[in-house]
Amino acid sequence: MPNKENVSKARFYNPPNILKEKVGSGGLARNILEQAQKLLEENDIDFEPIAMTYMDALRRGLDHAYNPSPHTTRFELMEGLIHPIMQLKANGGMFDYPLVSRIADKMIELIEGATEPNEDLQEIIQAFHTTITAILHSKLKGTGGVKGDNLYYAICDACDRYFKKHKREHPYYG
Repeated sequence: MPNKENVSKARFYNPPNILKEKVGSGGLARNILEQAQKLLEENDIDFEPIAMTYMDALRRGLDHAYNPSPHTTRFELMEGLIHPIMQLKANGGMFDYPLVSRIADKMIELIEGATEPNEDLQEIIQAFHTTITAILHSKLKGTGGVKGDNLYYAICDACDRYFKKHKREHPYYG
């Protein structure tokens, strides 16, 4: 057991932050942040064609996951599913589709907790695909209100059933 004299003589060293030294410190000027915020708020770009490119990528990922080539790794299969969903999550809010981001976040949790593509996972991702497509086609912007909550909770319920059936702990809620 160390004595108190030795413990009090401990020294703490802060290593140099090499990355900070390279890029410097400080942030963006307030006017730049305000301009960026204004651009986001006044954005009139149609998100649907952008989102549909990710939905097409998800469709290809699904096709590949359930008909893989012999040399494809599990990581590659799961990456083909999760990457387009991550893009939807990241971009949904920027284009006033936070409901898309919210549902995509739930799907990311599901895929991260799945050990491999299986029929149950395929069905849920298919339901996700159908749900997001409906949201985009109906231009259900914002939170979607009661309809949006119902869609979100339906996906949540499907994910919960998946984890119970496959006796896996939910990655975030145990």
